[in-house]
Amino acid sequence: MESLNLPPLRSASGCVRLPGSKSISNRMLLLAALAQGTTEIRDLLDSDDTRVMLAALEKVGVGVTAMGSALHAGDSASRAGNAWRVEGCGGVFPVKNADLFMGNAGTAIRPLTAALALSGGHYRLSGVARMHERPIGDLVDGLLQIGADIRYSGTPGFPPLAIHPARVKLAAPIRLRGDVSSQFLTALLMALPLTGEAAMIEMTTELISRPYIEITLNLMARFGVHVEREGWQRFTLAAGQGYRSPGVLHVEGDASAASYFLAAGAIGGGPVRVEGVGRDSIQGDVRFAEALQAMGARIEWGEQHIEARAPVSGKLKAFDLDLNHIPDAAMTLAVAALFADGRCLLRNIGSWRVKETDRIAAMATELRKLGAIVEEGADWLAVSPAPTLVPNCAIDTYDDHRMAMCFSLAALGGVPLTINDPACVNKTFPDYFDAFAEITAPVIAIDGPSASGKGTVAERVAAALGYHYLDSGSLYRLTALAALRAGLALDDETGVAALAAGLPASFSGGRILLADDDVTDAIRTEEISVGASKVAALPAVRAALLARQRAYRRFPGLVADGRDMGSVVFPAAGAKVFLTASAGARAERRYKQLIAKGMPANMHALLQDLQERDARDAQRSVAPLRHCDDADLVDTTEMNIEAAVAAVMSIVQRSPL
Repeated sequence: MESLNLPPLRSASGCVRLPGSKSISNRMLLLAALAQGTTEIRDLLDSDDTRVMLAALEKVGVGVTAMGSALHAGDSASRAGNAWRVEGCGGVFPVKNADLFMGNAGTAIRPLTAALALSGGHYRLSGVARMHERPIGDLVDGLLQIGADIRYSGTPGFPPLAIHPARVKLAAPIRLRGDVSSQFLTALLMALPLTGEAAMIEMTTELISRPYIEITLNLMARFGVHVEREGWQRFTLAAGQGYRSPGVLHVEGDASAASYFLAAGAIGGGPVRVEGVGRDSIQGDVRFAEALQAMGARIEWGEQHIEARAPVSGKLKAFDLDLNHIPDAAMTLAVAALFADGRCLLRNIGSWRVKETDRIAAMATELRKLGAIVEEGADWLAVSPAPTLVPNCAIDTYDDHRMAMCFSLAALGGVPLTINDPACVNKTFPDYFDAFAEITAPVIAIDGPSASGKGTVAERVAAALGYHYLDSGSLYRLTALAALRAGLALDDETGVAALAAGLPASFSGGRILLADDDVTDAIRTEEISVGASKVAALPAVRAALLARQRAYRRFPGLVADGRDMGSVVFPAAGAKVFLTASAGARAERRYKQLIAKGMPANMHALLQDLQERDARDAQRSVAPLRHCDDADLVDTTEMNIEAAVAAVMSIVQRSPL
């Protein structure tokens, strides 16, 4: 089993663009498949669970194509911009006999079970071992009431299932339990319009996770089917309704995923902004931000963003909350409780018991490893934080993506920890740990005037610490080179910006690589110098490279050198150094470098060039080069490279990384 070692983390700040919502993605895919017409779904989540749904739809004859190519369901949606075209089958799946493997995707197997039960075919649905332990009996009972033919192939009440053709009758209301999972109601609601008849569902218990039903009703309405509800007890569908494609749809950012980053902002100072969800979201999990507010966190809401900062006091408050409405995001609160000022009680979370793992038991076990006192009941959990967290814990994740993501937050207690089986996040958020690193990984920013030696010093400091290294000064040159190699015109702002956003550049051993090609010398030609100036004048390219620079922030940490590193790119860097030297000393160093390479050099010309460049850099209208107040000044005029590295290492060692 693989593991991920997280370093001690002490702060969190930055911006995260959220992946698409899993709940919305899989609902949209199935509704688009059942509808009349073609639907284009943009910003679809690319994850194990959506790939399960895409593959299943293909197997029953639905046309699903990644936009702009002939990619199929097994391919990464990101390769086609996370956009898919779904050819609706008008409620009739073309393939009437299929074996479908559903992995551990509850949002796929449950609605598909209901739709397939009304489709007049022979289908067999199975999954991983844990899926065969997750209940589906309440949904099957509801379908059996209307005459569906569904048989258990293993333990009654659980997958695997065998579905056979049947004639359904909707004369009487369907009586359905809602206290185990709201997905059973979602499945029935989405499938019943396939009959074309009037239908009614009556709940026999309290309905949990109601916000997820609101997502279902909202999306059904976008496809032209409306449901009347009487409170949360009775749901009625009028006869004659059928799904019709709305054309183009966009998937909201995942509000459950937002919880980890918002909690990081509340724990680690912030500000941390998530983009893709906001006050107008149709997802109930955005209310996680309200729970953070109850703990004292400072929350700012926008139409398409939410931002979190730590409380003014610096300490989160203890809480006692009914979390039935946000069961997934509630897991994040259990780990946030480690940073509260007292005992925290999470109530009405019984649905945790039947998720990807028994989340109450798993959460209690792992929180205790970190030193918390944990009490658990059938549907509640109480967490009393320890004065200090236990370092070097190995957190087991139980093949549960949310366990892995939640417990990454514990490192913000300043303790190293290990996440076992980190790849389990592929279920909903394959890039989670990269995104988490972009707001939490330690950063050392080294700025300074041209020829101050910052590149050499930065690379040696990175090597000494075992950190990643970013030579930001080469990125515009690399962009120009990559654009020319790709046949792009350097004034094609959109094309060059798209290329810059994913620039495959790396820096190692004094060499600069573009993908696997050593281009250290290639980017120093006059053609590339001119090209770099051209692309640097394009606003979209500058914006793309700003984001690209920030993406180099990875665990265990980053040393970034270049202009504006500490002022613009990483303003919250844990250590900032402004490396300088007299113009004369810098000119002499450059002179010696050129002579050593066998290149012609003129000392007077080099000195004049540096002085003119210093003046231009200091007078820039945007982010002029200057020694920031919060950066340590290191004057290397009288230092050799070893002394300069030692001076920077001394600063790093006393900084709160």
